Amino acid sequence: MPITVLLELKFKPESVAAARELMGSELKNTRAFDGNLVTEVIIDEDDEGHWIVYERWDTVEHDEAYRSFRAGEGKIADLPPLLAAPPVKTRYLDSDV
Repeated sequence: MPITVLLELKFKPESVAAARELMGSELKNTRAFDGNLVTEVIIDEDDEGHWIVYERWDTVEHDEAYRSFRAGEGKIADLPPLLAAPPVKTRYLDSDV
């Protein structure tokens, strides 16, 4: 069953340009990862450093495999210095409501 993941990122104001470049490159890997259905970035209209990365995954297992990749060989080492706050990831299950 497909799932949705929202990843909230808050970048330092002086790091937004670097974040755009880094994430533009890294999200190509996310979009190509097995089980990724869609990955989009939305940006707060009042704060260009406040982003939500919207991801749809084919299954929970695909998402977990991706998170393992990012924790290991796919780690984005250049990301933490750009952040103003720790990332917040929330996973949502589809509903029949």
